[in-house]
Amino acid sequence: METTKMKKRIIIDMDGVLADVYPALIANEPIYANTLISPDKLNGIAEYEAFPHLKEIVTHDHFFRNLPEMDNAFNGLKYLNEKYEVLIVSAALEFANSMNDKLAWLNDHFPFINWRQVLFCGRKDVINADIIIDDHPKNLSVFNGQRFIFTQPHNTNITDPSYHRINNWNEITQVL
Repeated sequence: METTKMKKRIIIDMDGVLADVYPALIANEPIYANTLISPDKLNGIAEYEAFPHLKEIVTHDHFFRNLPEMDNAFNGLKYLNEKYEVLIVSAALEFANSMNDKLAWLNDHFPFINWRQVLFCGRKDVINADIIIDDHPKNLSVFNGQRFIFTQPHNTNITDPSYHRINNWNEITQVL
């Protein structure tokens, strides 16, 4: 009887890892606050502090549908999808109206990901996997496997030695 080697399961976050959220937040905050935000002043500042109108911005119609893709995310995710059992996991229930837009966005940008690989949930700690790539420490801190923190302005001050810091998709494909 021949045994097949099981692929490791990897959880990949959407916003801040696959989708580049910051340009849209920076562009939309002035609509609500009449204030320009300088990207170079966002390092180490939590998103809700940096963008006081974040909830209004992300709950506006089709915010998540129109986000740009992170540089090299397509090729990086394609590579991981061939090597691992990939699950795209988003805590989309926080903004329930985002689910249809997020699914449509994934279908447009990553057509090789099928619907069975997409999980929208309220908590990521209930997903069993070997590896996680996320930009939020709240999701990494409750995960028991190998943890990769994807650099975003809000997490630049995080120095937890149990996280492997990755700055872009090119680094992901070199490490994994």
